[in-house]
Amino acid sequence: MADLECCSYMLPLLTCCLFFIYTICYMITTSSRTSDDHLAPKSYPVIGCLVDFYRNRRRLLAWYTSLLAASPSQTIVVDRLGARRTVVTANPANVEHILKSNFVNYPKGKPFTDVLGDLLGGGIFNVDGDAWYAQRKLVSHEFSARVIRDTVGVALEREAAATLVPALDAASAGDGGMAVVDMQELLRQFAFNVVCRVALGGDGEMALAPLPLARLASAVIHDAVMVFVRRRRRNNNLASASGGGGLVARMSAAGYGDEAIRDAVVSFIMAGRDTTSSALTWFFWLMSRHRDVEAQILLDSSSSGATVLLHAALCETMRLYPPVAWDSKHAADDDTLPDGTRVRRGDRVTYFPYGMGRMESIWGTDAGEFRPARWMTSSSSPASEGVSPFKWPVFQGGPRTCLGKEMAFVQMKFVAAAVLRRFELRPVAAAEGSPPPEFVPLLTAHMAGGLKVTVRRRSQRRQNGTCGR
Repeated sequence: MADLECCSYMLPLLTCCLFFIYTICYMITTSSRTSDDHLAPKSYPVIGCLVDFYRNRRRLLAWYTSLLAASPSQTIVVDRLGARRTVVTANPANVEHILKSNFVNYPKGKPFTDVLGDLLGGGIFNVDGDAWYAQRKLVSHEFSARVIRDTVGVALEREAAATLVPALDAASAGDGGMAVVDMQELLRQFAFNVVCRVALGGDGEMALAPLPLARLASAVIHDAVMVFVRRRRRNNNLASASGGGGLVARMSAAGYGDEAIRDAVVSFIMAGRDTTSSALTWFFWLMSRHRDVEAQILLDSSSSGATVLLHAALCETMRLYPPVAWDSKHAADDDTLPDGTRVRRGDRVTYFPYGMGRMESIWGTDAGEFRPARWMTSSSSPASEGVSPFKWPVFQGGPRTCLGKEMAFVQMKFVAAAVLRRFELRPVAAAEGSPPPEFVPLLTAHMAGGLKVTVRRRSQRRQNGTCGR
């Protein structure tokens, strides 16, 4: 009996001793890590970096950025209880390896597609392999120069005249010019309407009337989009891919079923709405902070130099406030990144555009400043020409390079020109020297609380010409 009592005391004591010895060995081992671990957050047995992660949970972007900036290779390895091992990098060579050189080893992966399956289904942003390739080939038509010119241009003109300009006009006249508008929400609605016209074909009337933005964001998103897919079939508007009708018509003619078309349309709409509206929200906020840049864009509005400056300002905006703060892949097999970091099969491998935009090793000592001139090589060249997509992976790079890049720039420049030439936006309660609004990195980033502004009309001399030109 006494022996049993002794054992009952000794077993917990022995367990504690073994854990203590393990902890000491672990700390000795980790104190002499190879460069493979790259200044990872402080990690402990079993729980990993959970303590540091919890402590920095409200400032993850700044925390990861500081860790990456301190790492000799701008790469860290994160182990945390309850999460898979994650490699996070802001190293352009690693990004090129992940997105291009060894592309086949870094698919989205099942962990990603499972999480977003309910929303995106089998749409292009949520599939890999042959399914991704087939959709990309089909969808690429929607981003051809002709479609952008004929379809997107028309949609932008109509929506600007129907919703964007009237809304800002009304705000400039309301409450003695003190009416407040949330530009973020207005830009989301505008972008949503435009992308519905492009994705669903026709003049967009079927898309716009029954499907307000609030419904798109609800749990019935799939049912809502399916209504339009089936309605188009009933109306016999899907005769052939060459006969018009947008993405829906093209996919139907290629033999895709209703659910596949629905998933593609949902992906198209979500990407088209959120990314451009996010970038434009931060652009208009930055213009309110840098009136000299805004004035130069307005001063040269009739010259090609203004187009280059506007493009540069948009690129600089997305360097500091990328619509997608980070993007993850999942390693199909073991690998070694160019900087020597070992990747294990199943690891989450994340590249970090938000942090990359703030790396002095990439952009110089003024990396934290808004300086569009860093993008300007001449008065006639596109601002982003010559800048590696792996240094500035806002539109990804390699085989998954964003098909909508040119469409996004067309839309952003159109809206920026249409608004800046007509209106002056003044953020509400933006005191001199106040901190920037909170950047919230969800699936697509947004500005916490929106961008609340008052609107003042500019003089008539700025308003000649068409909406965006």
